[in-house]
Amino acid sequence: MGASVTDEGRLVPIDDTALWVSERGDGYPVLVLHGGPGLDHHEFADYLDPLADDLRLLFVDARSCGRSEPTSPSTWTLERHAQDVIMLARSLRLERYAVLGHSYGAFVALQNAVDYPGMATQTIVSGGIPSMKYLEVVESNLNSFEPVELREQVIDSWARESTVETQEEFAQLMADQFPFHFADPRDPKIADYLERTKDTVYAPDVLRVFAASGYGGIEVADRLAEITQPVLVTTGRHDRTCTVEAAEAIADGISDAELVIFEKSGHMTFVEEQDRYLEVVRTFLDRTA
Repeated sequence: MGASVTDEGRLVPIDDTALWVSERGDGYPVLVLHGGPGLDHHEFADYLDPLADDLRLLFVDARSCGRSEPTSPSTWTLERHAQDVIMLARSLRLERYAVLGHSYGAFVALQNAVDYPGMATQTIVSGGIPSMKYLEVVESNLNSFEPVELREQVIDSWARESTVETQEEFAQLMADQFPFHFADPRDPKIADYLERTKDTVYAPDVLRVFAASGYGGIEVADRLAEITQPVLVTTGRHDRTCTVEAAEAIADGISDAELVIFEKSGHMTFVEEQDRYLEVVRTFLDRTA
């Protein structure tokens, strides 16, 4: 089965399905994994595009997300997503490559590094956690979220994740939730981000399944020492979901890891501090390649 190509991307067959991949640049390959679960590669909009001057950015829609082919819900697991990274790299005949995952994509990138140590040449964990216990802080952060006039809107958006049915509901849920994910809940960058990601193809079924089952249930804290490749761990000082404490635990557990904290950011580091984010990623890849 050959790859199906369009101007915007192509379907790349792996073992049991085909994943949509949108490419920018033609240098050293970096597999870029979106969050959600249930978003698609449009999460990154054009924020990472300056890296394409000397990197080959391969933005991946996860299984059953975006334009990737539908799959059985029984395969919607963190472990399977981590395996998909390996299968995709093989299908694309990548001998050396980096993996960059943000948010749930960071869960996938970290699970991939633990399950398949050394398969990726470098791993970037952007806004992730090593164990579900680090998400316990979300409830208290929601209950103390300010400004208070946005608190009910944000809390309700989280509650709707397990019942979302349509793309429109998913899009509204995200818009309602973004104040929680930026250091400044009224940051004008939020409106700009929503505009730049308006082409997202949402997968409400995927979000609903993961929200009802612990967002993949990542538990790799006791296996981090198995990772052999260099790992960059990034987080925002004001991230209310994937906290600095979680990032520190990841970096402390990996022998060849470095931690970068973005002091002016919440969860959306590549948006809130775009220039520094690009510099940190580029420097890490250049130094460790």
